[in-house]
Amino acid sequence: MTMLGSINGVLMEGLDGDKTWRLQDYVARGGYAQLRRILADKLTQEDVIGEVKKSVLRGRGGAGFPTGLKWSFMPRSFPGDKYIVCNTDEGEPGTFKDRDIMAYNPHAVIEGMAIAAFAMGATRGYNYVHGEIWEIYQRFEAALDEARAAGFIGQNILGSEFSFELFAHHGYGAYICGEETALLESIEGKKGQPRFKPPFPASFGLYGKPTTINNTETFAAIPFILKMGGEEFLNLGKPNNGGTKLFSVSGHVNRPGNYEIPLGTPFATLLEMCGGMRGGRKLKAVIPGGSSAPVMPGSVIMDCTMDYDSISKGGSMLGSGAVIVMDETVCMVKALERLSFFYHEESCGQCTPCREGTAWMYKVVHRIENGLGKPEDLDLLNSVLGNIAGRTICALGDAAAFPVQSFLKHFRNEFEYHIEHKSCLVPKDVQWAGSGFHKIPA
Repeated sequence: MTMLGSINGVLMEGLDGDKTWRLQDYVARGGYAQLRRILADKLTQEDVIGEVKKSVLRGRGGAGFPTGLKWSFMPRSFPGDKYIVCNTDEGEPGTFKDRDIMAYNPHAVIEGMAIAAFAMGATRGYNYVHGEIWEIYQRFEAALDEARAAGFIGQNILGSEFSFELFAHHGYGAYICGEETALLESIEGKKGQPRFKPPFPASFGLYGKPTTINNTETFAAIPFILKMGGEEFLNLGKPNNGGTKLFSVSGHVNRPGNYEIPLGTPFATLLEMCGGMRGGRKLKAVIPGGSSAPVMPGSVIMDCTMDYDSISKGGSMLGSGAVIVMDETVCMVKALERLSFFYHEESCGQCTPCREGTAWMYKVVHRIENGLGKPEDLDLLNSVLGNIAGRTICALGDAAAFPVQSFLKHFRNEFEYHIEHKSCLVPKDVQWAGSGFHKIPA
């Protein structure tokens, strides 16, 4: 997948040249100018945080929490080390935007983290990179070496009194480490499992010190917000949904890839940018925010705009912006079987409802898909998911339950057909093959 298109691009602007990831190219595009301006003009921490608040930049990792507000939670007068952490774990199925930012524009992430460190008084930072994208980790390390040699990170940055050191940390591919406290545990060398909250990372985070964690895309947007001003960035989008966002579009479209569009752009426009439906087939369903977001029927999402509020009103979540498009050839029972298997495999096992419940859900959906379902299985699935959602330390339990709940809500007829006829409602000669797997958990 590569970056293919944008409307009023911000993060993607100027990334159509050769070796855009190199420091020389980034500086030629105006890179590090905002860090220079902050230090030369002696802007205050309040100045920077205030501009981020004006932008209404919402966290691009999935939760959509206002970034400026999150930064204001950091106790700036705290003595000793404070940390900022970039979450580049990106393990959510369907999401591939952050690795492209790291591949083509890594210095925007570095500058954004340095500015964030200044604003919150942090002394050290870590970028936690997903374990299955080793080449991206290496590219970021190379960008760090360039930035350090040029004086953009390290001691007394650009001759100022501000010092900030930044490191890359390579993960090992565990989905659970995308959860912010499990990520912190992993950086500390422990098993990647979520912590109880409270205390929250802003008061007790990495190594027990105040810590702020943001997504890769969130940090990369910071230099552009400071360059154009918070209000102008906000106006690129819509109220309560500031700026542009990268959407990773995959599935049955003609041109899958990453697309940067203003928040509030109609879904129909995004679909058109992707070349429309592959083979001219009918849109059946869309998962708009990564595999953990509830599925939406095609008829519903076609009336939505791509922003947090509109997608929420449509019954789902914008999440990470991973748009999984499914056409009429998709068997929704088979699709849910694959998703349920993933969450069963990726549960860290710390919470009983998630550890046991994800296995039960997968077993039930698996037997329905394979002609062994019973009429009472649909009520059983609803009962199991109801005993998982909201009953776990982190949101993985919810992430596993939401797809099951929404698939049953919108496509119950396909599950009923499987149970009654022991076969799929979608004819086999047109059915999308998908990924074959037949493992039953012990």
